[in-house]
Amino acid sequence: MTQMRTVQVLGGGSAGSSAHVRSLAAGLVARGVRVTVCAPVDVDRAYDFGGSGAHHVAVPRRGDPASVATLRAACAGADVVHAHGLNAAVRAAIALGGQRIPLVVTWHTRAQVEGPRAHLVRLLERRAVKAAAVVLGTSSELVDRARSRGARDARLAPVALPAPSQHPGGPESKARAELGAVERPLLMAVGSLTPEQGYDILLDAAATWRALDPAPLLAIAGEGRERGRLQRRIDAEGLPVRLIGRRDDIAELLAAADIALLPSRWEARSALAQEALRLGVPLVATAVGGVPELVGDAAELVPYGNAAALSDAVVRLLGDPDRREWLTTAGRAQAETWPTEDETIAQVLCVYDELAQAPRR
Repeated sequence: MTQMRTVQVLGGGSAGSSAHVRSLAAGLVARGVRVTVCAPVDVDRAYDFGGSGAHHVAVPRRGDPASVATLRAACAGADVVHAHGLNAAVRAAIALGGQRIPLVVTWHTRAQVEGPRAHLVRLLERRAVKAAAVVLGTSSELVDRARSRGARDARLAPVALPAPSQHPGGPESKARAELGAVERPLLMAVGSLTPEQGYDILLDAAATWRALDPAPLLAIAGEGRERGRLQRRIDAEGLPVRLIGRRDDIAELLAAADIALLPSRWEARSALAQEALRLGVPLVATAVGGVPELVGDAAELVPYGNAAALSDAVVRLLGDPDRREWLTTAGRAQAETWPTEDETIAQVLCVYDELAQAPRR
């Protein structure tokens, strides 16, 4: 039997999609599949696709003719091409034009745009899903969205992140001491510093926590175009908030926290929520997108954009150790219901086998 060959295509490579492709590549290679990963050089540098046993082809995020030609050459002869995200899906569809190679598209998230750009995104989404033999959505909402855009086959495929090997620290951990929160509560948020993450609402809530004794420290890990503006606001208002930049010790930081915060405008299958619940860290999150489906009853959910509700939830939890302990137990139990990496890889491989054996149109 001929060895299956698949090409994984990444666009800009969000943390969630890049980590998934790294995990998927390693699992597929272990199962005898030849894997090529087409991704920008900086994404490969961060995730080392070659270290998973895959072959990396450097393809910029751009859609210029040279980049498309490189992608087209990399896909030639593949049994299945799997694109991750809208940008990657559109470029893969163009590159595969005229080639009878089935395209699988995973929607890890959705674009959050308004006005004229929203119309363009809808057109690109339609093009991507109509070119795909199968669309995999990481949340039920994304599956419904794909179907509404014309997908002929859209399926739910929750993405599993690597589980932490162990609880990496306690309340007096090195990470907590580094942040200056040994004798005060520590709140953690993680994500790119962009408007969609809801950090202005989080800062509104943080202004109310100053009245607590001791006042909790909010640490936000991540980088982005909003950093300068957010820092100026923190300084001007004297908020108990630290922007700590991009970190490679997120699990340690979360494990050291009293509460994890997810104030986003929209999320599909939040990596922060998954890590927090697995580590047993109480989570306060906005009830948006795929978050309620992901966390069930194992987190405190609040409306997006409601700083008072967010603040109240945090204050209640800080004053209620029994509730925090209940959320710790419930979070770990909820995490046990999520698919494992092996189950995620097996589901994807079943899709590949199905498409590879189907008659090529």
